[in-house]
Amino acid sequence: MTVSVIVGGASGIGAALAEQERDAGHDVSVWDVQPPADIRVDISDEDGVRAAVEATVAAVGLVDRLSVCAGVGSSGLLTDLDMAEWDRVQAVNTRGPMLVMREWARRLAEHDRPASFVAVTSVSAHLTDRNMGAYCASKAALNMVVKVAAAEWGAARIRVNAVGPGVTDTPMLGGAPLDRGWLTRVSHRTALGSIGSAAQVARVIAAVHGLDWVTGQIIDADGGLGLHSPIDAYEEILRSRAGEPADPDTQEAPPPVGDHR
Repeated sequence: MTVSVIVGGASGIGAALAEQERDAGHDVSVWDVQPPADIRVDISDEDGVRAAVEATVAAVGLVDRLSVCAGVGSSGLLTDLDMAEWDRVQAVNTRGPMLVMREWARRLAEHDRPASFVAVTSVSAHLTDRNMGAYCASKAALNMVVKVAAAEWGAARIRVNAVGPGVTDTPMLGGAPLDRGWLTRVSHRTALGSIGSAAQVARVIAAVHGLDWVTGQIIDADGGLGLHSPIDAYEEILRSRAGEPADPDTQEAPPPVGDHR
């Protein structure tokens, strides 16, 4: 049976993936800092990650599919950002996934076992979001960790890829309404015309796990949001035809949250 470890599997994209993996008949182990979780662990803690791997191996065996979905949002202008917040975001979004993947890679190498790793990053890793510098930096760094890991561990038959969601309907949105305010603007900018769902992103993660000749890749799952340029005359034409105001200052500003999970 395929062993699927889902880090951050108690909510959001991770929870949707856990459900899909169970439906596929996989043996799922959920890691999280909150219930429901099979393993309670803070992934920024090296000793805690090592203990979580030991406990998982004892319970279900070596991992076949590792999905690192854990992450935290953050907002704040760089000039105002407290460095403790910067460190918190980097610890969970970059250090944590690296520690998890590294510990599993070490264990798999000991047993000459292949596996697939997928880390959930973000389109914010390559799109410039003002007021989200710490978050953008953490996800950009994780993208590079994924690529280097893929290059280093390929000979051990460990594939490492990433999925980068765009704005997705998960608890990280803080309960912002989908039918008005800033999220309607995001929907209009998205090529497929809506906010993504956790289940949609989870299906992309599962699909990437199944691509046995793909490694070191960042697959955006954003409905085409990243195709949009802020210098967009077409959007102004559509707004004019709909009788909407052309001044973007009249639009409701988004709350200080991240973009997924």
